[in-house]
Order: sequence, then C-alpha cells, then structure tokens
Amino acid sequence: MIPTTSICLLLIGFPSSPDTLPSVTQTKDGRAGDPVNLRLVGSRQELISSFRCAGWAGADPINVRSSVRIGASVVLDRPYPSAPVSDLYLFGRRQDIAFERAVGGSARTRHHVRFWQAGCTPEGKVIWIGAGTFDVKVGRSSATGKLTHRIAPDVDTERDTILSDLERSGRLKDRRVTALRQPCSGRNGEGDCYYTDGGIGEGSLFTGGRSLLLGERADCGPHLPTTEDR
Repeated sequence: MIPTTSICLLLIGFPSSPDTLPSVTQTKDGRAGDPVNLRLVGSRQELISSFRCAGWAGADPINVRSSVRIGASVVLDRPYPSAPVSDLYLFGRRQDIAFERAVGGSARTRHHVRFWQAGCTPEGKVIWIGAGTFDVKVGRSSATGKLTHRIAPDVDTERDTILSDLERSGRLKDRRVTALRQPCSGRNGEGDCYYTDGGIGEGSLFTGGRSLLLGERADCGPHLPTTEDR
C-alpha cells in the first residue's frame, strides 16, 4: 500500500481547495456527466469503513458477470445491493471508488456516489471529491438511446442524504455545505435534467483500527442496519 504522504506527493497537482473544484464530471467521450457535490477528507480505509457503517455497499466492477447480474436484478426484481455503476471521469480518470444504498427489491432504484482522490489537506489528509445522485428508475437515455439508470433532478437532496447517513453512522464530523457557485441547472451525459443550489457537502471522516478491503464489513460497534438487512 502506498503511504499517505506519497499519495499526497503524487496528487500534488490536483485541486485541494473547494473553490478550485471542477463543477461536473465527464463521460468517457467527453460529455458533461453528473455534478460534483461532495468533498470529504480521510484515508481510503476511513472512506470505506464509514460508508459500510452507514449501510452503503461498495459497487462491483463492471464485467460480464456483474452486467448479467444487474440486468437480471432489474428485469426480475431481484436484490443486488452492490450492483456496478457506470464510469464517469474527473481529472482524466474514472472514479477511484463508488458506493450505493439500494432502495426496494432490485438495482433499479438506488442512492449512489462516485469518488476520486484529489490532493491533500495541509495536514496530509487525503481529499475525496464525490458526485452523488439518486437513480430513480431505468429507462432509455435521451442522449444515447441506450437503457440506463435515470437520475432524480434534485442532486442537493442526494448530497444531503449522503452526509446525513455518514453523520448518523458516527463516522463524519464537521459537516457543512459550502456555497461555491450560483444555483444552476443542467443535463448529465444521459440527458437527465438536474438542478443544484451550487453548494458542496463537506466533512471529515474518522474511524481507527486496521485497513479494510472494499467488500469487508466494518466494525461499527452497536449494530447498524446495512443494505443487506433491508
């Protein structure tokens, strides 16, 4: 594992302050993607552990098996709490990690968020830039014509839901929403409309203990409901 100090040196060219953040992600072919609405500070271990304790699952990588499984989940209304998410790009690369929380009995509807490592604080803490949206249904994209998830337009509500889930798990401190831009609206890469107040949700993560693997359950103390329990 690369030490945190080395990660900070490798990422020194990325924006570390909220007011220098890009406003939207991009699709692989360069179209505007989902808006950026989160900035969390903490190690990769703290990010994984915090989301696990908040009841979120790490998204599976996209491959033949996961593609077949998510298709079956949507068509047959079967649970798939760690279904893959499509790739979006920031800083010239796809997301470093993604999480989701299922709603209902299939992967059709879910909360989800993608994160990218993006520099460090002056204290050497890793910064994670996130784009969180709520998948409200599966439908045909007006931009590409393909069947895909369609997002709810109010991305601020999803930002606040993610912060609330992390705060309720006891793994987030200094929660706040910083106004960076004017309220605006737009369309993502699938043609879905969204609107935002221009704020970015911020906070610091904390856990402790040994490092976790993405699929491993964190030790959250008293039992908290997870996606698998719902």
